[in-house]
Amino acid sequence: MKLRKEKLVILAPLIVLLVTMVFSLTLIPSVHPTPKNLPIAIVNEDQGVELPGQGKINVGADIVLQIKNSQQAEESAVKWIEVKNEKNVREELNERKYYAALIIPKNFSRKQSSFLTAHPAGAEVKVLINQGANTMAANTAGQMLNQVVENINQRVREDTLAALEKQGAALNVQQAGALASPISKKTENVNETGAYSANGNAPVSLVQPLWMASIAGALLMFAAVRKIQVSNRTEALLSRLLQVLIGAVLAFTAGYGLVWIASEWVGMNIPQFHDTALFITVCYFGFYLMVAAVTAWVGFSGAGMFGLLFFFGTPLLTMAPELMPALYRDWLYSWLPMRFASEGLRDMLFFDKGLSMNQPVTVLLSIASVSFLVLLASVLKRRNLSKKAGERISYEGGAR
Repeated sequence: MKLRKEKLVILAPLIVLLVTMVFSLTLIPSVHPTPKNLPIAIVNEDQGVELPGQGKINVGADIVLQIKNSQQAEESAVKWIEVKNEKNVREELNERKYYAALIIPKNFSRKQSSFLTAHPAGAEVKVLINQGANTMAANTAGQMLNQVVENINQRVREDTLAALEKQGAALNVQQAGALASPISKKTENVNETGAYSANGNAPVSLVQPLWMASIAGALLMFAAVRKIQVSNRTEALLSRLLQVLIGAVLAFTAGYGLVWIASEWVGMNIPQFHDTALFITVCYFGFYLMVAAVTAWVGFSGAGMFGLLFFFGTPLLTMAPELMPALYRDWLYSWLPMRFASEGLRDMLFFDKGLSMNQPVTVLLSIASVSFLVLLASVLKRRNLSKKAGERISYEGGAR
């Protein structure tokens, strides 16, 4: 059969294998996420206690020193950051500076020293989990703090037993019961994702249709503009401005339409309907102009780049940068336009922040502005320029 001699038939298995390998790269970041320099705050409010023959001791300060000394490597799993007090750390959790925080209370040393008395009183530490910052990273930070508290418990047991042995005192029933779990942990979720939030991935769930809709809208308008007959650069420029104007209409349609569908049909919890819709409008317009600018210069083939960004970039949006391999974090995630949409939506959905000129909005407006200029500049690129008198001139973006 002649089919056997066709080169494409012979190369088909190799091509399929190559495509499979390339798109399998999207699985790598999420298969075994390893934290590196995961920012966790630690607050020591312990006021210490005076002990006979020992002077003033501050167990909280010793714990902080021990934890920070454990951070030896340049890229350790956790980046411990000491914060002055609980009020400050809560404010900084709202700014997404940390994924969790460990708070040692004022009476920590006094409570711990009571283990050497006949009436021990258990000490308590507080753990704050910043759910809204990133579900995966917050859970990882919570697990790490559980291990830290268990290590503190083990240390308290050993120190207490050593002190009792030194004193020659016997362990009574109350002390034995208290030492089973000397340090209790009170966990509080802050900036909660709550119910109906796609398990904390609502921002990513909204970005996916937003990104694809912006590509579809830009390609449809590009195809429509190509059919417009123009005879000079002024007409070509007007066709581009019409393309931008229609993009603005599409942006509002997508912004309010997507939020309405997500809240009314899907049942997603969206606390700020209008602010969220307007932010998605800004996102759509920026993405639309970016796709329009690229296709104006290179044609429909330019849309392939944005399709690849969707396949490789979307899985990264569910992860914190500290959980990504360095290659993905530095060379892909940091350049993803859609990550600014995801971060802006995260602020609105989980941190109760309204629409403002914050970093995501500023970056998205910058993308829109640059893309707008590049799109207008495309009128200078002529497809066919006939010097014959009476013939119409076809510019890039107009029909031949």
